[in-house]
Amino acid sequence: MTIYIAVFLFFGACFGLVTFSQRHLFSEGPKEVEESTEATSLITRVMWMLICSFLWPIMILTGLNSLRILSKRKAEQSTHGHDL
Repeated sequence: MTIYIAVFLFFGACFGLVTFSQRHLFSEGPKEVEESTEATSLITRVMWMLICSFLWPIMILTGLNSLRILSKRKAEQSTHGHDL
């Protein structure tokens, strides 16, 4: 059983490292990227990785929801753009 927990946490940590730059897509819906003037700190990266280590299944679901919302917005913009 321990190997399953270790694999779960390892996959979550890898997921957190890969998705750090796109973390705005894993919130309560897609929002604008907040550009910060200061460099991203190591603590911020580690915190995101730890959150994803335990919650990566939920993060995947919220990411899929954001993807659905963004594709719906893009489709609406493309249909409204042709009406002109």
